[in-house]
Amino acid sequence: METTSSITAGHAVLETVIGFMGIAWSEKGLIRLCLPERSREAVERRRLRHGGVSASTAEPPWVVDLIASIKAYAAGEDIDFTGVPVDLDGVDDFRLAIYDAARKLGYGETTTYGELAKRAGHSGLPRETGAALGANPVPLVIPCHRILAAGGKIGGFSAPGGSNTKEKMLAMEGVRVGPPPPAQVSFGF
Repeated sequence: METTSSITAGHAVLETVIGFMGIAWSEKGLIRLCLPERSREAVERRRLRHGGVSASTAEPPWVVDLIASIKAYAAGEDIDFTGVPVDLDGVDDFRLAIYDAARKLGYGETTTYGELAKRAGHSGLPRETGAALGANPVPLVIPCHRILAAGGKIGGFSAPGGSNTKEKMLAMEGVRVGPPPPAQVSFGF
């Protein structure tokens, strides 16, 4: 008879230098990551809005490592989250392809929605790519903050704080996103 771990799912709220963050996991991997909120209670409220998350707080070793990595990232360290197991059961093939392509972006590396769609094998679908990223259950691990609108504009962001949070996360990674340069003025001839 095969035995399995008694830890099948759980959640944790962690305090980082940029605010309180939350994670939830299944026996297969990370199922949810909540970006910074001002309070532990705000993270708990967001967690409760998503069904299927156990009340368990027992942390398997990979979760202990992930928590340390998230805290290090929040403190400004270059962290690679590509090895974190992610449980995306129920996610359609289009979103899986977009998420896989996004996970290949390294710390401080950005691309546009259109280019990410192309890399995922779905050229010509930048808006659909944006919608898929807006539904990303594990931001940071699937680094949707690294995807920009055409012309280097910040684009949308569905996490608390919206585009302001996205811009702060990019700045932590050394990426500066600002308004486009002003149009060329006349030469004054």
